Amino acid sequence: MRLAEIAKALQVQSVDEWEQIVVTSVSFDTRTLKPGALFIPLVGENDGHDYVPKAIENGAVATLWQNDHDKVFDDENDIFPTLSVEDCLQALQDLAGYYLHKINPKVVAVTGSNGKTTTKDMIAAILKTQFNVQKTHANFNNHIGVPMTILGMEPNTEALIVEMGMDHFGELDRLSRLVEPDVAVITMIGEAHIEFFGTRDKIADAKMEITHGLKEDGALFYNGDEPLLRQRAQAVEQATYTFGSEEGNDVQALNVVGDEYSTSFRVKNWPEYNFVIHILGTYNVGNALAALSVGNHFRIPVEKMVEALSNFDLTQNRTQWVQGNQGERILSDVYNSNPTAAKMVLRAFSRVKTNGRRFVVLGDMLELGNLSDQMHADLAGVLDPERVTEVFLCGKKVAALAENLTGKFSSTRVHLYPADHKDELISALRKSISADDIVMLKGSHGIHLEKVLEALRK
Repeated sequence: MRLAEIAKALQVQSVDEWEQIVVTSVSFDTRTLKPGALFIPLVGENDGHDYVPKAIENGAVATLWQNDHDKVFDDENDIFPTLSVEDCLQALQDLAGYYLHKINPKVVAVTGSNGKTTTKDMIAAILKTQFNVQKTHANFNNHIGVPMTILGMEPNTEALIVEMGMDHFGELDRLSRLVEPDVAVITMIGEAHIEFFGTRDKIADAKMEITHGLKEDGALFYNGDEPLLRQRAQAVEQATYTFGSEEGNDVQALNVVGDEYSTSFRVKNWPEYNFVIHILGTYNVGNALAALSVGNHFRIPVEKMVEALSNFDLTQNRTQWVQGNQGERILSDVYNSNPTAAKMVLRAFSRVKTNGRRFVVLGDMLELGNLSDQMHADLAGVLDPERVTEVFLCGKKVAALAENLTGKFSSTRVHLYPADHKDELISALRKSISADDIVMLKGSHGIHLEKVLEALRK
């Protein structure tokens, strides 16, 4: 867009020269800013206004500037195109809303306690068979990531797949009203962020906020195996559809069979087709059913959906097999963790065939509040000493799990390390594993088990 159009969208007084300035991208990070960008100086732990000179140096053609900040440009930059706004974050969201209406794609919004990133990837693969598709990058799924996803759309985008995360009431409400989805998807209700909500009932209430901006002729697709969602969906005025493994769902899975690299299943609606997803864990069939439901809504032929699911691109570090430097296979699921997801991955990993041994590395699961000790301790129920050789725990909260494993595993098979002692964990793990072994890594992002993964792959 031309800078003059951006100024108009943000209700900022423009100048004649701005008609000639073309903005090709938007950035709030000078490290990744590309020439031609509009710089958004967000105020957080660091104040983006301090980085405006660096943004100019890196090729920004204009910047926003929050009115409550004094200008600190030097004389050379005094004439740099600057849009003064009340709040830079609000302006980012307002500009995203304007651009969304200008491009006017079909919008699919995806949320859920688990599976939303995988479901987003699957939906994108299916819709790409007939549309120009843009999807959320990595997990840009919050109040900053969602508008950045919108502003990253190419002008020819026909379908936008937006992942939406939340950890407090009101967040999905704001995001849903921003994107005004044509389709909303809720993958499941788990215990993620239960620290802030207290109960699964309240988590379900918060997830339903995704319908608050749903277009009048829009549709909600949700996991019909979850009674909490079935109950709440009755109040939704738009069309609602269910997916799941139980009888009575609009889209129902049958004959689910999985191994360490893939899962195959059939669908009651299309019994003649065999669907295959190349990812560990039969629990991912629920995510595939959500994607198939959306694809069917957009009238994608079943043959194309079969092919798309077989070849979809999974976001990195989500139940991804990689090879370690000793030849061991590593199941990397280090991006995030919560009790529901951890149990599902542990069960799947424990069934993976191997000629060697199985090693499990678990980090703290965050945002569990008063239930943290109990939920960590409960993971002991899915750790079988007949299937898992050694357990390496990293963090403070996993101490409850270590204690609960006493008696189930011998003391030489359970190892507990503080989060800042990863080097010791890595050293001990390296001494234990060999080429025939398999290793699983899972923890909340704040524990940074990706550092362990990186060390094992060097």
